[in-house]
Amino acid sequence: MEKNSVIGYVLIFFLFIGFYFFSKQNQEELTNQKVNTEDTVETKSATADNAQISYSDSQTLALDSNLTEMITTLRNDLLEIDFSNIGGIPKKVTLAKYQRYDSSALVLFDNGQTKLGYTIPLANGTSINTLNTSFEAQIIGDSQVVMTANLLNNARIIQTYTLSPNSYKVDYKVNFEGIKDIISPNNRYAILDWSSELQGQEKTVKDERAVSTVYYSYAQDEDVDYLSETSDDEEKLQANVKWVAFKQKFFNQSLISNTQFSEQGTQIEVKTPENETATYVKNVKAQFFIPLEQNSVLEDMDLYYGPNHYPTLKEEGVGLQKMIPLGWGIFGWVNKGLVIPIFNWLNQYFTNYGLIIILLTFIIKLALFFPMFKVYKSTAKMKLLKPELDEIKTRTGDDMAKAQQEQMKLYKQAGVSPLGGCLPQLVQMPILFAMFRFFPSSIELRQKSFLWAEDLSSYDSVFDFPNGFEIPFYGDHVSLFTLLMTAVTIIYTYINSQSSAQMVGPMKTMMYIMPIMFLGFFNNYAAALSFYYFLSTCITILLNFIIRKFVIDEDKLHKQIQENKKKKIVTKKSGLQKRLEDMAKKRGIDPKSGKPNKNKKK
Repeated sequence: MEKNSVIGYVLIFFLFIGFYFFSKQNQEELTNQKVNTEDTVETKSATADNAQISYSDSQTLALDSNLTEMITTLRNDLLEIDFSNIGGIPKKVTLAKYQRYDSSALVLFDNGQTKLGYTIPLANGTSINTLNTSFEAQIIGDSQVVMTANLLNNARIIQTYTLSPNSYKVDYKVNFEGIKDIISPNNRYAILDWSSELQGQEKTVKDERAVSTVYYSYAQDEDVDYLSETSDDEEKLQANVKWVAFKQKFFNQSLISNTQFSEQGTQIEVKTPENETATYVKNVKAQFFIPLEQNSVLEDMDLYYGPNHYPTLKEEGVGLQKMIPLGWGIFGWVNKGLVIPIFNWLNQYFTNYGLIIILLTFIIKLALFFPMFKVYKSTAKMKLLKPELDEIKTRTGDDMAKAQQEQMKLYKQAGVSPLGGCLPQLVQMPILFAMFRFFPSSIELRQKSFLWAEDLSSYDSVFDFPNGFEIPFYGDHVSLFTLLMTAVTIIYTYINSQSSAQMVGPMKTMMYIMPIMFLGFFNNYAAALSFYYFLSTCITILLNFIIRKFVIDEDKLHKQIQENKKKKIVTKKSGLQKRLEDMAKKRGIDPKSGKPNKNKKK
């Protein structure tokens, strides 16, 4: 492995580390088959605890303690939503096509974990909180529930929910009727408070917590932004907002405005539980101001309760798919333009995701092979030049400058690019980084097994350390795919090192240390990612072997080198060099010696 190959590997390593921490710290990353079934509606009842109407913190009107809470359920083949008449809001959402890590039903939220309520200031100085207001439920057809609350002076709030077949989206309309006559003339806004205690759905709450936060999109901007994933954060938004989403690793709750949420008073917040052993992921909040300037105000919104599935989110047409962290810049383009289309195409024909990853790896390698053929060939030649490089090193001794000069001469004679080891790494870098984002974010891999890996979207543990023991910078388990990736990388390093007379001392040590560092880095990452890197490196080793064995004629190459050694190498002058020599001649200067030309006529 020549010096440039070492540089390539070192560059890849530090770019990996830098890429990871940049995306974590700067927070700049900007991220079905349809079956026709009829929705069903059912009604259940239960006794509400402490039901009340609240007009202010100091003044409340108690409801009948025997008030019965009525639950109205809308259901399609994807969602089941329970609506409560207390507050007139979704109380429980269950995703029919998914399960929690323990195979139980995937309940996105339940029993007050997510709240959606309005605070309305009244002319008498008090206020109404709809979360503590009783609504009357009316079922319309098979897919619609209308929640109506009668307020003061014939004013009403009507919340209408419509769930279409085969959809994760609920059409949500709020109509404030006769509201102008009862609200405060100095404060004609209703405050919409939306909050959620995000529930853990994956194997490791810590892992899920690291990628859960609040996302949002400004109305005039097609891009998205988000609050910190690693610490408590809050922000007052400075422009009209199209949507806000409470995003977890593989699922989200989104509130989408079909008009725009006013920049007036829009705030978002995320908080991590102080107790790291808490079973919930994070607390998230969003607050909006709804103008109540007219006597009848209709707020038209959508509620999305579903997976972070790229095609599904993209179908909504408002940029929700940008919540999925596919990487910034060229890395995101590679995922969106190459990786995802190939992955989805393969998914149409194969159900085994391990096989899909194998085919995806071969397709990408095949796509890169032809433009990189000369590079592969140059790399394979380097191994054949090892005796020549060793001879140069012995002959030049400690004269590094002379050794470098003769090595470059040998490369030229053999037709080898001195960047042959560095370029393959740089060319593949966008793919490597794209996969680094793609596999951990792909819900398609969630709870999909392959070989010993129970879940390709998470780490594949073949051994868990007992009694909570944890190795610093490694973890509390052993991931076999990561071990295999590390082992094959070390083998690849060893094979390439045989072609280099330069790789000695600290440089050689560095090349073997890096795979060990990757071992700790990837131990907690998705098994699919380590499997891809393992397979990709194996294919690279195989390609280099095939090229050396069947493409390069060793005898012919050695003969060519010996013949070239006998030839005088004529270096073609560049245009600039030629112009400089012509100018020197005009001034009477010998271009070779730099001294005045004695033969110049006076």
